[in-house]
Amino acid sequence: MRRPKLVRLTTVPMSLQYLLEGQLAYMQHQGFDVLAVSADGPEVRYLTEQGIAHHIVPMTRTITPWRDLLCLWQLVRLFRKWRPDIVHTHTPKAGLLGMLAARLAGVPIRLHTVAGLPLMEARGWQRSLLWCTEWLTYYCAQAVYPNSRGLLLYLHQHFLGLKSRFAFIGQGSSNGIDAAHFSPTSKLREHADHLRAQARISTNALVFCFVGRLVGDKGIHELVEAFISMAPALPEVHLLLVGPFEDERDPVRAEIRIQVDQHPRIHAVGFQADVRPWLLAADVFVFPSYREGFPNVVMQAACLGLPCIVSDINGCNEIIHHEHTGLVVPPKNSEALRTAMERLGSDANLRLTFAQRAWAFVATRFERQALWRLWREEYLERLGETR
Repeated sequence: MRRPKLVRLTTVPMSLQYLLEGQLAYMQHQGFDVLAVSADGPEVRYLTEQGIAHHIVPMTRTITPWRDLLCLWQLVRLFRKWRPDIVHTHTPKAGLLGMLAARLAGVPIRLHTVAGLPLMEARGWQRSLLWCTEWLTYYCAQAVYPNSRGLLLYLHQHFLGLKSRFAFIGQGSSNGIDAAHFSPTSKLREHADHLRAQARISTNALVFCFVGRLVGDKGIHELVEAFISMAPALPEVHLLLVGPFEDERDPVRAEIRIQVDQHPRIHAVGFQADVRPWLLAADVFVFPSYREGFPNVVMQAACLGLPCIVSDINGCNEIIHHEHTGLVVPPKNSEALRTAMERLGSDANLRLTFAQRAWAFVATRFERQALWRLWREEYLERLGETR
């Protein structure tokens, strides 16, 4: 019997490596011929080392009409030549181009995962444009899978005519969590101690940590403002910012960037391929994002034993439950964020309680292999219906 052909498509290869880590190789081992498609980038090497075929289509994350048309044409040609049984897309641009191309090429099974919506924070003409592109993506798909229950509710409310297409897999998340990998081993703790020493952070200091893109809609403005306002009264408090600035997309305000660059106790360390030692170098994880799908980094922090402060948005509030597994604060509210940081920073027992409860919740509900099996069953069920 012929092996079913599966295409997994994202805009950039970083998403294939970090957001779907291990999942494509699992599907290949389970009897699928897997083809990964994205723009070019250094992460392509990771896929080839995993034995996953990769095809380059030069997509961009910004609005580039002429290049987008070229990419659409290339995708249609690719699908007509390779004749996949399933095309499964992720990220907004890849979803739009991939679902439209798959429909034009006659691909029998067209699936799209929603993991965070720029639409939710857009305003004016950009919001109208993004709504139209999302609607077209969902219309061309046969099934759309938001990766959190909050996103599912949002889609039901804002795309009424397409409600029958929306489905939900497992407990949420696009890829689950490898709890064994995100376990605080002695080697990782030694690495974390070394990182603190390099940054001249004393062993008695209190360290808050953020991991993610350093852009406005991740709540960086509010986080830096909250830290700056509490720092004078706490001379042994530090802030780790782990992630890249993206000045071409939602840049951090100039005055905030100056504070990040000049404050002696704010440490912006850029992108890190392995965030585990950086998380372990901290005492509290803070994630004040404005919008998310189902944030992997919150699950990672919880598995590593960090108490978490997150914003009250979908995904975040499905992992951290207020006053039980952590603290949940309103988004875009630096005062509420500061209060939560001061509270956790001053109460070591509360930090330990939240950390233990969050670890138990995440490790038992979002195990990676279980989610992969659910996706495999979903693929096989749809293949059975098609045949």
